[in-house]
Amino acid sequence: MKKITLLASVAVIFSLSLNALTLGNLGNFKFEKMNSNVYIMHGPEREPSKENEGFMNNPAIIESKNGLIVIDPGGNYNVGKKIMAEIEKVSKKPIIAVFNTHKHGDHWFANKNIKEKYPNVPIYALTYMIEQVKDNSAETWYGILDRLTGNLEGTKPFTFPTKGVENKQTVVVDGQTFIMRHYAKGHTDTDILIEHTNSNTLFIGDNLITNRFGAFDESSSIIENIALLEKIKNQKDGFKKYKLYVPGHGPSNNQISETVEPFLNYLKIIVAAAKKGYADGVESYDMKPIVHEQLKDYHSWDAYEGQMGKHLMKAYSEVEALDF
Repeated sequence: MKKITLLASVAVIFSLSLNALTLGNLGNFKFEKMNSNVYIMHGPEREPSKENEGFMNNPAIIESKNGLIVIDPGGNYNVGKKIMAEIEKVSKKPIIAVFNTHKHGDHWFANKNIKEKYPNVPIYALTYMIEQVKDNSAETWYGILDRLTGNLEGTKPFTFPTKGVENKQTVVVDGQTFIMRHYAKGHTDTDILIEHTNSNTLFIGDNLITNRFGAFDESSSIIENIALLEKIKNQKDGFKKYKLYVPGHGPSNNQISETVEPFLNYLKIIVAAAKKGYADGVESYDMKPIVHEQLKDYHSWDAYEGQMGKHLMKAYSEVEALDF
């Protein structure tokens, strides 16, 4: 009998390990209760790769009386299976709503996993974001992630958001109140920030990234991203003091100094250098060594070497555009 019990225990442990979101040397990832009824799984602070299997965002769960609301479920079908397994370890309640913060597929391609199990679940996103992913940005991001991770099998056909939202719209799901905030440009032109009033949590999406760097595409604005983070920091334009700030990538925290300020200060250094270089007639590549010295606190952030120079060029182009 003891032998049978031991074998059963081993089987259970083995089964759980199969379901766990384990990524080689990067470790195990699970949902942690961060604030009231809010759970966050903080993904690896890395660029997409074969090692992280294309998982690096921060999926979130809000538990309501009758179900679960998920924000940004992840970046591909294969990782989505593991994230779904981790969600079910938190609660067996059904998923009753999903929110996608912006058009980049590393945040929403795992919609498919949720829709397969809950075919009638509403998936909310900015109306313009839905238009963009149905146009071409979903295919663009599929190509990027497939090339870098080789782990997108099963992700197509895409599961697009189904419910469009707009700036300042309030969405209530099973007694949980969410306020949408959209700005014309920031990380992209399709972002929504989501204020969950019940727990006093602000989901900022990729307008805020910590410990790693990503790209700013043609739809983004570094200058406008700074303006948005300044509003959050200074509690302006309807923002207030929150109990939890959740970035799109990197650790969540209840302190502005630990969440908002590091990325904000980085962007401000980049733009200040771009303004000075432009005023002095100095090209961005000549300014790069000077900026590198000013950014010593960020040298350890993932993808710093690959992204800083691109950010500086992007800031130059924005500064130049303001002069015309």
